[in-house]
Amino acid sequence: MLENLTYEGAKAQEMSVQDQLRRSVLSCLLWDNTFYESGESIENRISKLSGECDPKVVAALAIEARGKYKLRSVPLLLTRELAKKGGSLVSTTLEKIIQRPDEITKFMQMYWKDGRTPISKQVKKGLAKAFGKFNEYQFAKWNNNDKIDLRDIMFMVHPKPENTEQASLFQKLADRTMEIPVTWEVGLSKTSTPEQKKSVWEGLLRMNKLGALALLKNLRGMTSVGVDRELIKNALRNIKTDRVLPYRFVTAAKHNKTFQEYLEGAMYRCLKDREKIEGKTILLVDVSGSMDDVIGNAKYTRNWTNVRETIETTRLDTAIGLAILLKYLCKDVSIYTFSNDVVKVDTEFGGFKLGEKIDKSQSHCGTELGKAIRGIVRKEKDFDRIIVITDEQSHDDITDKIPSRGYIMNVAPYQNGIDHDEKWVRINGFSEAVIDWMIEYEKPIIGWDKNLDEMFTITWSEV
Repeated sequence: MLENLTYEGAKAQEMSVQDQLRRSVLSCLLWDNTFYESGESIENRISKLSGECDPKVVAALAIEARGKYKLRSVPLLLTRELAKKGGSLVSTTLEKIIQRPDEITKFMQMYWKDGRTPISKQVKKGLAKAFGKFNEYQFAKWNNNDKIDLRDIMFMVHPKPENTEQASLFQKLADRTMEIPVTWEVGLSKTSTPEQKKSVWEGLLRMNKLGALALLKNLRGMTSVGVDRELIKNALRNIKTDRVLPYRFVTAAKHNKTFQEYLEGAMYRCLKDREKIEGKTILLVDVSGSMDDVIGNAKYTRNWTNVRETIETTRLDTAIGLAILLKYLCKDVSIYTFSNDVVKVDTEFGGFKLGEKIDKSQSHCGTELGKAIRGIVRKEKDFDRIIVITDEQSHDDITDKIPSRGYIMNVAPYQNGIDHDEKWVRINGFSEAVIDWMIEYEKPIIGWDKNLDEMFTITWSEV
């Protein structure tokens, strides 16, 4: 690939180091081999760009990626790179981005990637504070790293208990006397028959002991052993969606059609309190071949009653997830897909039916984005915005002027994105945060020229 081109040959936009870093981070499931780039090359690029950026920018991006964009691994990588420069930002960032105990061990695995070295003072301080965020159940559930033990790290960073209860908890961790947690992994490890598995699942559901991702990933396994469907429906009605990315629901719905109504309702709860989007919106979804790329970290395999199944999430699933949410929020919307052709999609239905129509609208081949935009501009004379959801690896350039504002919602971490004029704005990521970003961008701000970095990147003073 030439430096100034996308992987399919269109002219690429020149970006600042900070913009390159945001692009690589906010659509990244770390170590995921993508259609065009290896996970290793993406990791190396993020590390290199982090070293070239202001530490405050890196720290703020790590917190944004973990909080708003619901990413787990890449914020740890950013903080590892931050630790190379030192300073108090390291400890504060670590404390904020670590939201599960296993992220402590995962960070140390990254920190010691090239061999064990002494832990810096600021890393010790940040990890010590992170230890104080968790209870016994969480420590016991997530102390499952076979290379690095939470107990060993605790001895290295010396967290100070804030009260007698926490002192007792740290002692239990030190003595390895924590109670074995009631989790689906522990429960299923003791079963061998479908009837036993059914009993475990139903017990967990009745006790509300199943997390959101575990519920979504294991729906098919539960139904295969005859778990009470009313229990599953009730769990989906009450699922917590604050840390679930939209594409997770799309993947679950593809393989669990019986529960699509309840999955759809849970997915829309991601939009709680969101404003409706006024005016006419054109939504253009990339269904090219590269969008069928499987997101490696979202692939999981289970063995139920001696039948092995593999469930995959694709880059297109991430685009469909955003399209479903945008259809729900936009008061007036026309939806198209593009590959070698541009095809209008029936918008009578929303939700997962819309997702199926997008997927099956045409063959998944080339990426002729410029051609698609030219066709839409000729056909749709009057609209307020056009939103393109894509991995940006277009064959052709965007040459036609659009009569409105345009948004490129980039759902892939590739090095280069397509070049565009001043009417287009790029938003990176596949969480519902990209929709919030767009809504905020369209709000009038009196007396302030909108600067994207100032408006939408979290600044260190805010965290």
